[in-house]
Amino acid sequence: MAFSLPESALKRLIEDLGTDTVFCGTSIDTRYCTDKTSDFRAAPDIVLLPRTTEEVSKALRICHAFRIPVIPRGAGTGVTGGAVATSGGAILSLERMNNILDLDEKNSTITVQPGVTTENVQKKSMSAGLFYPPDPASLHDCTIGGNVAESSGGPRAVKYGTTKDYILGLEFVTVDGTVMRSGGKYVKNATGYNLTGLLTGSEGTLAVITEIILRLVPAPKESCDILASFDSLDSAAEAVYLISAARIIPATIEFMEEDAIRFVARNAEIEIPMSSAKAHLLIQIDGESKGEIRRKRRALIQALNPLSPGIITARNEEMKATLWSARRGIRPAIEKESPIFLAEDCVVPRAEIPAFVSSVKQLLNRRGLKSVIFGHAGDGNVHIDVLKYDIPYEEWLKLLPDLKKEIYACAISHGGTISGEHGIGSVRKNYMDLAFSSAELSLMKQIKKAFDPEGLLNPGKMI
Repeated sequence: MAFSLPESALKRLIEDLGTDTVFCGTSIDTRYCTDKTSDFRAAPDIVLLPRTTEEVSKALRICHAFRIPVIPRGAGTGVTGGAVATSGGAILSLERMNNILDLDEKNSTITVQPGVTTENVQKKSMSAGLFYPPDPASLHDCTIGGNVAESSGGPRAVKYGTTKDYILGLEFVTVDGTVMRSGGKYVKNATGYNLTGLLTGSEGTLAVITEIILRLVPAPKESCDILASFDSLDSAAEAVYLISAARIIPATIEFMEEDAIRFVARNAEIEIPMSSAKAHLLIQIDGESKGEIRRKRRALIQALNPLSPGIITARNEEMKATLWSARRGIRPAIEKESPIFLAEDCVVPRAEIPAFVSSVKQLLNRRGLKSVIFGHAGDGNVHIDVLKYDIPYEEWLKLLPDLKKEIYACAISHGGTISGEHGIGSVRKNYMDLAFSSAELSLMKQIKKAFDPEGLLNPGKMI
């Protein structure tokens, strides 16, 4: 049900927060009506741009008093409609809360506001010889607050884990404006419920995160990128197992199946190495010295040789860029050829990737649909992009519900689940019963109600 903003609420928000923080009507920038979800749009009644935790608290107190739905928003780089005001109400954008508050080298932590970009966290950490490993594809634009809310992943998850593995503490504001803290600059914590863990990945449905303490690790001094081609996706998957069996832990292992390779080669303005292959693995190894990298590289190539007919090692930064060009060119190529597409990111056990991809390809082929499939071979996260092309729009909308259900059911049948890193948001909410029992969903709804009894925080998302 759509929300209508009371004039008295608008007056109160302007009085308490100021005209430079409150925007409504024609003053709302259209970018707050969307995120990066293909063909997904809804307009908020009002946009709030606080600069401090105190202003977030004031905004939530007023919205709570007037029963105004509040949609927390980072940079809007999500792809599940999670930062879109599907029922109207207030977008609470944290983009102005973009300060790095503390870099603590002694404790290897960095404390930031939610609007700091992931790239800037990495740069600031590297200036002290420290490393913040999580690397979502949108790291140049996405913010840490959004990463925490979505429990974002990235290619480095195979060695370093994801965002959730680096959150030591949070400051957050509840729906009624109460400011709270959980965790701190310590590694161990066996005190009470893990609220930090509960809020991570909650997609703005439980509270608004206003400060984050992140742990850092020593920065690797050297790295090397290797591209390997294969005659089948099964061979690529077997190579991933052999790499693991050889006790090699790469920083990243990315894969592309043949349709993805051909697709990018057709649309890219640069030459894609080994573009006739049935599958690619793009592997990065890192370490403390050139000698360590040489040893790892030799062991890696030894593991790959029985299965890969072509192996290329990047000798310089230019070659690295060339090797990564295909992987990084997938999304721009898709947007160029079919601006409307379905983007899924199921996850399965690593050994199930070939069987899962084959099953998905079969169900898409039966429907006459074209797809591009790629992902993170090291952690089983498979990105499935189904292209609309010239399918009539109404027909496209009608086929999506059953198509998504089939893809998710296929992932679950292979021991996986609906999403590995993009989250649920609006577009996957109606499929949660495929992954969870009614008792499990009921428990989640009780947690939601404990934090947000009236359902005002990001309504219509997650559960």
